[in-house]
Amino acid sequence: MTDTPLSLSFNPAGIELDPRQGLSRQLYQALRVRVLDGRLASGTRLPASRDLAAALSISRNSVVRAYDQLYAEGFIEGRVGDGTYVAQLPQTALPAKKLSTKVSTGLSTGLSTTLSTNCLDLPVVPSSKVIHSGALQRVENNHLALPPSGPPKAFRVGVPAFDLFPFEVWAKLNAAFWRKPDLQQLCYGDPAGDARLRGMIAAYLRSSRGMQCTAEQIVITSGAQQGISLCAQLLVEPGDGVAIENPGYRAAGHAFAVAGGRLHGVSVDSEGINCAELEGLRDCRLAYVTPSHQYPTGVIMSLARRLELLAWAERTQGWIVEDDYDGEYRYSGAPLAPLAALDRQGRVLYVGTFGKVAFPALRLGYLVLPPGLVDAFSRRRAVDVRHSEVSTQAVMAEFIAAGHFQRHIRRMRRAALSRRNALLAGWPKDIPGVGSLPTVAAGLHMTVPVDSLAREQELVEKAASVEVEINPLSSYWLPDSTRPVDQRAGLVLGFAAVPEADIESALRRLRSAWCC
Repeated sequence: MTDTPLSLSFNPAGIELDPRQGLSRQLYQALRVRVLDGRLASGTRLPASRDLAAALSISRNSVVRAYDQLYAEGFIEGRVGDGTYVAQLPQTALPAKKLSTKVSTGLSTGLSTTLSTNCLDLPVVPSSKVIHSGALQRVENNHLALPPSGPPKAFRVGVPAFDLFPFEVWAKLNAAFWRKPDLQQLCYGDPAGDARLRGMIAAYLRSSRGMQCTAEQIVITSGAQQGISLCAQLLVEPGDGVAIENPGYRAAGHAFAVAGGRLHGVSVDSEGINCAELEGLRDCRLAYVTPSHQYPTGVIMSLARRLELLAWAERTQGWIVEDDYDGEYRYSGAPLAPLAALDRQGRVLYVGTFGKVAFPALRLGYLVLPPGLVDAFSRRRAVDVRHSEVSTQAVMAEFIAAGHFQRHIRRMRRAALSRRNALLAGWPKDIPGVGSLPTVAAGLHMTVPVDSLAREQELVEKAASVEVEINPLSSYWLPDSTRPVDQRAGLVLGFAAVPEADIESALRRLRSAWCC
């Protein structure tokens, strides 16, 4: 191994930490920014944690926590017996610069003109008789399937442990709001959402995700699906190519298809969406991704792949819709920094939801947008729904401000981890045609490979016969996928919906159904 050149030694000069704030988070952000803008080049050796702590006059534990997060996200690497170095990253560093005024031109031309000439004061409500036949066909071919009905079962996908939600606390906060409501809040509100809630979300994302966003960049939505749909309506013209992960979240694909987008399924490997395939799509200027925990495979997008994807968006002047649907659930270390935290060009639209932390029926989500898009998204949303229901927003804002939200996230993470462990421990072994269980480091579900489509369907049907819900992986693929059908087979299992005792009971029934 060659010695590291002196030019690649680390100098902590310029790193200033505020002792009133979280020191490890500040140090992590300072080092991450220096890697991204090139001040810390690949191969630079970092000081030992004790030495850096002494240089910055902080505790060694603060440095260790910052290093641990940088390790988890792939910014730094350890070399056995030789210390800690900045990782080898692709040459796609994104220097920070002000958002170009051209950002607004990314809105689909027709919708941008429509918004300008048809503001909310002059609504145009079409008769069903004049709905374009092409639009009707797109809706018919891309409708959302109804979700499973009834109380949660093992192993329902997309459902958190909402049996643990503090409903008494929520009821008290809701009663307090209605006991003496602010009359101003009972008038028509801002279509972008409650100002206090937007501020609370921005503060939460700054502390938990490292996103340098403001309340003014946030638009409250009726769940993540509405956020995705708004992105489709405003960024896609009929005939535009849209890249989506394949397999992936079909409901997102439906939203882009209904807007007239031509869906391109892009394969997913062990590092996330395949950027080499994305580069070959000449008609595509929008990519929808789930980098924190790919839906449904569970892959966590590597840092190198994240930087490649951001560089693609910069080169093509394209957009990335980042769906961080269950980013709170990471079982070792802090949640990974999202693409939006790495974005320096204003190309990422971040979709967040409270449904995976509270309960799905809440229908409360949000978008974090590049500043140049906020007004158009607010006005477009107002045409459909003037604003989200007021009391729910106000109660959630107080729920966060009083500290209940953060405590609940910790409780939910512990519960999901325990329920994951119950599934892993009791999973029936040596089932013919079923692969081994994956390592599950994040999220609320796992995917198990199956060797053929026929075997997948047989296993799913037998599970249903004993009241166990399992989703077939084949249903997450686009219909025109080129992958052989038997290579699309698998089982997708949510593990957070029910307590450990119910999981163990369901596993006993599965063993009986599958092993007979």
